[in-house]
Amino acid sequence: MSIALIAFLVLIAAFAIGSFTKINAGLIALVAAFGVGTLVAGLPITEVISEFPSGLFFVLVGATLLFAIVRINGTIDLLAYWAERLAGDRKLLVPVLMFLLTAVLATAGAFTPAAIAIVAPVALALGSRFGISTLAMGLVVVQGANAGAFSPVNPFGVLANVMLDDAGASADSLKLFIYCFVFNALLALVAYAAAQKIMGGRLRRAAALSGDGTREIVTGAGVSGPASVKQGGTSVLTRPVKVTPRKTAPVKVAATPIRVLTLIGLGALLVLTTVLGIDVGVASFVIALALIVVNSSVQKAAVESMPWSAILLVTGIVTYVGMLEAIGALEELQNGIAGLGNSSLAALVTSYVVAIVSAFASTTGTLSVISPLVTPIAVDPLLSPIGVITAIAISASVVDVSPMSTSGALLMASAPPKDERLFFRALLVWAVVMIAVVPVLVWLCFVQLGIG
Repeated sequence: MSIALIAFLVLIAAFAIGSFTKINAGLIALVAAFGVGTLVAGLPITEVISEFPSGLFFVLVGATLLFAIVRINGTIDLLAYWAERLAGDRKLLVPVLMFLLTAVLATAGAFTPAAIAIVAPVALALGSRFGISTLAMGLVVVQGANAGAFSPVNPFGVLANVMLDDAGASADSLKLFIYCFVFNALLALVAYAAAQKIMGGRLRRAAALSGDGTREIVTGAGVSGPASVKQGGTSVLTRPVKVTPRKTAPVKVAATPIRVLTLIGLGALLVLTTVLGIDVGVASFVIALALIVVNSSVQKAAVESMPWSAILLVTGIVTYVGMLEAIGALEELQNGIAGLGNSSLAALVTSYVVAIVSAFASTTGTLSVISPLVTPIAVDPLLSPIGVITAIAISASVVDVSPMSTSGALLMASAPPKDERLFFRALLVWAVVMIAVVPVLVWLCFVQLGIG
């Protein structure tokens, strides 16, 4: 058995243990990185340590600290109040607004984690007021970021356009953006409907098992569910009922000086990251410190409320993936793709590879690494360069909802702490579905059918 195969099997085992037990999968992967890297592959321990994603760690800690402050000082409540007033009683307008807001930020050049970090806390808080599941709103926000991610000024779009240039199809830059935007908009619609249906079912099942000793009808807000009668300590299901959520006027949230200052800080975050190109994590730390200096009482609560287990989870997994790259496991996989011979089949396999790798690592890094393999496939006269590159671009970015990616981790950081494990599993399941379905779907549409 090769070292690469052993390493991949260990990674799968870490995920399995982390998913079905209370042990943090990132902690398992972090320890396994040293075990496999040093004992099996013979890497120096210092090289394994160097694979720790310090940049990602800065992004996660900086962004989660900043938005913990934003949450604690009530600024998120203020933004949710404004958005709720704009939406009125039109519940379906809420996910549309959040999708468009994230897409606009990404299209303007905001790195997708920055766009998600800004919108996700507001979107999830607003969704809870309208009875929209955290999962549904989270998926909509990520798809919004991906929809705008391949504009010519976004880092994702810059990398994809390099591939287009190398393939002699630089004139198709606008097509790439439009195709990715439309695909992600449709996927956001599917994701929202699916998440609402699944989480609505969970609410109905939970409602059926509840009761307080008297006849009680319990359902989730805004969903249909069975009546539950508590008789002698046993819940008995009776006829189904439909409950319409009672929509009251939004409770006014005042625009206090500290909240106004926080909004200015969020605007500064956007400018620093998109215009000046400063790292999201570093910019978040700077703004967080400024807000703490103005109101030091938020510091203790903000630090204590940060999702440290989620940070350990993500950085541990990414460290292991870095070790895989260091021992040549990913290169071995890439060489296998190059030896397939059939360009169409190679495009499909490459789409799957980037989807799998990007789910556990940086999408930007994945696109950078895979770029040399894409050009020989895209220049095949039997294929469309824009079709091949679009398929690979979508496959690499659609899995950003994975809790091991920066975007997925930011969603976890924005979710209520009590929902952390459930949210982690839901995001992981959705990412697995995306890995299984999207590469072959975009391959059929853009490579085989030649859309574009």
